[in-house]
Amino acid sequence: MPIDLPPHMQERIACSIAAAAKYEIPANIVLAVAEKENGKVGQWVRNSSNGSHDVGPLQFNTNYLRELAQYGIAPGHVAAAGCYPFDLAAWRLRKHIKNDKGDLWTRAANYHSRTPEFNQVYRADLMVRAARWADWLDKRYQTHDLALPGSAQATVASSAPASRPASTPAWSSATYVPRRLVVSANPAPAGDMR
Repeated sequence: MPIDLPPHMQERIACSIAAAAKYEIPANIVLAVAEKENGKVGQWVRNSSNGSHDVGPLQFNTNYLRELAQYGIAPGHVAAAGCYPFDLAAWRLRKHIKNDKGDLWTRAANYHSRTPEFNQVYRADLMVRAARWADWLDKRYQTHDLALPGSAQATVASSAPASRPASTPAWSSATYVPRRLVVSANPAPAGDMR
């Protein structure tokens, strides 16, 4: 990881990659969502349209907190520092990718909104950001193109947040191919860390 990044960016990148690996979803999508949401630890932003709030680093909407409450997850967990909010966001992205309709990008953009006009704007920006993050990842890590025949296929399923879900195949066609990191015990040479 680049050591010249500010601490919040180091946390965002490390936690996004870890959450993507944990929930077996493309790291560039988690990184793109984290960048797009651009929330801060402890932040609560009121949505004037419906009175809900977007909470924490991943701007998790309070409408989703009811679902999380059944697992003992409180608003403070979503607003906290560290990787747990990223795990929750990756869990939620995984659910959208597995259960929602549409192409990969529409399903990932459901993280923001299922309302078509809001989804399409978010989707377009998410694709641009994900492409940049895929390039960034390709320069620093070994990755797999999930659309190539014989490549390691990502799987998508959902049970409860922060627990390892069961695997279920799920990727559909998209114009941009998501990337999956290859986790290796051999670290990159020190010269590659910029």
